[in-house]
Amino acid sequence: MIKADGLSRFASIRHGFLGSGGGVSEGAFGSLNCGFGSGDDLDRVAENRRRALGHIGAPDTALVSARQQHTNIAITVTEPWQPGAAPIADAMATREPGIALGILSADCAPVLMADGDAGVIGAAHAGWRGALDGITDALIAAMIDLGAEAQNISAAVGPCIAQASYEVGPEFRERFVAADAGNEILFAKGPKPGHDLFDLPGYLTLRLQARSLGFVATLGVDTYPDDSGYFSYRRSCHQGQSQYGRALSVITLAGETSP
Repeated sequence: MIKADGLSRFASIRHGFLGSGGGVSEGAFGSLNCGFGSGDDLDRVAENRRRALGHIGAPDTALVSARQQHTNIAITVTEPWQPGAAPIADAMATREPGIALGILSADCAPVLMADGDAGVIGAAHAGWRGALDGITDALIAAMIDLGAEAQNISAAVGPCIAQASYEVGPEFRERFVAADAGNEILFAKGPKPGHDLFDLPGYLTLRLQARSLGFVATLGVDTYPDDSGYFSYRRSCHQGQSQYGRALSVITLAGETSP
């Protein structure tokens, strides 16, 4: 598990970016797969989630994770929802102690945020589409609605596919440059003619810095080449595997859920 310094400085906040080790799942899901929708045995996923939350000292009953569909939808969480009733969203914010916001990822970027002074936390799932459509902006807005102040928010971009591993076609670059010509700096020459390498964590960092947050960090961990440490959708595709696990990144305010 990795922690971000900018979030660790808040005594009231617990968080962690977890990898693929230390669980009970097997095969393509080995071993800390936390995704119920992955096709893995559900009892094993439940045990993996329990173990993952144990790393930050939170009970597994506190965990909420939304139905991530690469949207720019951010929601406010006031209480845990029932299994099977998760709403569609790619970001969540709360000020309720005892609720653990969980993001599932396998190359997409988990982004955790906190305003420790206001007691407001947030978590986002940011693939290229959600990032381009403003999922982090939507999360910041939801946190501000709960009382956070942008200049007091700390944000950390967790393990995700890095530029060296993220080959894209020309239409991909055109989409980003059409949105902002300055996005040209996020592309490097790829291994194939007409192809580029895209810097997803760099793009997210620029978007977060543009909001004048108090602290922005990128952990600099590439999920694609680390077969033993992280799940990777792209690596699974390249290896001809149709199934893959999902890592959990989680943040919570210490304490009990409000009645």
